[in-house]
Amino acid sequence: MTEGEGIEARGIEASGGVASGLEVSMADPFGEAAEALAAFRTDAANLARVGEVARGIAASIAAGGKVLACGNGGSLCDAMHFCEELTGRFRADRPALPAIACIDPGHLTCTANDYGYEQVFSRWVEALGRPGDVLVVLSTSGNSPNIVRAVEAAAGRGLTTVALLGKGGGALKGRCTHEWIAPGATSDRIQEIHMLVLHALVEQIEIEVRG
Repeated sequence: MTEGEGIEARGIEASGGVASGLEVSMADPFGEAAEALAAFRTDAANLARVGEVARGIAASIAAGGKVLACGNGGSLCDAMHFCEELTGRFRADRPALPAIACIDPGHLTCTANDYGYEQVFSRWVEALGRPGDVLVVLSTSGNSPNIVRAVEAAAGRGLTTVALLGKGGGALKGRCTHEWIAPGATSDRIQEIHMLVLHALVEQIEIEVRG
C-alpha cells in the first residue's frame, strides 16, 4: 500500500474495519441457512423422523447389526463424521457403536478402475452389508448413480436404508426406508441441514442405547 492509501481508499469503513460490500455478501449465507432451516422445521415429520430412525438404528445395533454410510465429496465427509460420532462419542459416555463409512482408498480405486465409479458403494455394501444393518446415504441431488446403486444393493440384502437428500430428492426420492429431503437451492445449504440431522440422530441414538 502506498503512502496516503488509507482505509477509506480501499473502500473499507474506518469505523467497523469491514467493507460495506463484504458485510452484504457475508450476510447472505447466514440468511440463506436460517431460511433453509426454518423451512425444514416447519414440516413436523422431519423432526419426528429423527426419533423413529434413531430407534431403528439403536435396535439394529442391539441385535448385532451395524451402520454403513456413504456419499460423494462433502457428503462422504459428512458420512465419515456421522460414523466417528458413533464409534467414538458425541455427548455421552457409552459403549462404542459399530459404524463404517466407505472411505477405503484401496477399495474405491480398485472398484472404480475395474468396474466403474458407479459401483464403488454397491460392491462395498455387497461385501459388508448384512440383513438388519442400516445403510445411511447422503446425496445433495439424489441423483448420484453410485448412491442409487448402493441403495439398490442394500434393499436386495435386507438392509434398512436411510437417505439424506436435497433438490426435491432426485432419483432416490421414495426409494429408501426413511428419507429427509433438505430445502435449499445449493449443495452447501443442503449439507448444513444434513449435518444437523446427523447430529440430532447421534444424540437420540445415544439416549436410546443408554436406556
